[in-house]
Amino acid sequence: MTKPETSCTSIEIAEPDVIAAMRQIEGYIDISPGDFREVYRLAFDHAMQRLRDSVTAADIMTAPVQCIDADMDLQQAAQELADKIYSGAPVVDGDGRIVGVISEKDFLARMGLEQPATFLRIIAHCLTTKGCMAIALRNHAVREMMTAPPVTAGPEITVGEISRLFIDRRINRLPIVDPDGRPLGIVTRTDLVQSYCI
Repeated sequence: MTKPETSCTSIEIAEPDVIAAMRQIEGYIDISPGDFREVYRLAFDHAMQRLRDSVTAADIMTAPVQCIDADMDLQQAAQELADKIYSGAPVVDGDGRIVGVISEKDFLARMGLEQPATFLRIIAHCLTTKGCMAIALRNHAVREMMTAPPVTAGPEITVGEISRLFIDRRINRLPIVDPDGRPLGIVTRTDLVQSYCI
C-alpha cells in the first residue's frame, strides 16, 4: 500500500471555536490566566470536534489497499501478510468485492489462543504442547477463517465516526468501499492517530 506523504500539522483554533468557547463560559470574562486556560480548553475542544466532523476517510485512507483472495491458501496468505509486514487485510471474492477481513487475531483464535495473545504466550503454548499449533491451518482457505461479514464504510465517513466504530466493534482496520462493495482504500488505527496529530 502506498499513501501520499502527509505532514503532521497543528490544529488551528479558529475564531468560531473561540467564540463558541466564550459563549460556554457564564458571566463576565475577566481574562486572567485561569480564564484564558478555560477559554483555550473549550476552544480546543470545539476545534477537535470540528476536525472529527470534517475530516473523512477519503482524506486519511491508504490507497490502493492490499487485499487477500478468499480462495487463497492460509499458508500463502500468512506469508503475503508477513512479507508486507501487515497484521491484517480485507478479503475479496472473485468479483473484487470485500467479503471479510483476515488478521493475526483470526489466526491466533483458530490456533486456540485466547485474546489478547502475545508472542510470549505463543512461545509458552508451543513449549508446553506437542507439535506446532499452526499445523492445523494447513490446506485451508482464507474464506474458512476470515471474519465475516466485514465492517466497511464509504469514503464520506468522518474520523469521529471511524473512532467510534473502532471502539464499538473492536476493530483495527476499516476497509473503505464504493457502493458496490469494492475496495477504495483502508483506514487503520495508525491513519486515525495521524489524523489527530497536533
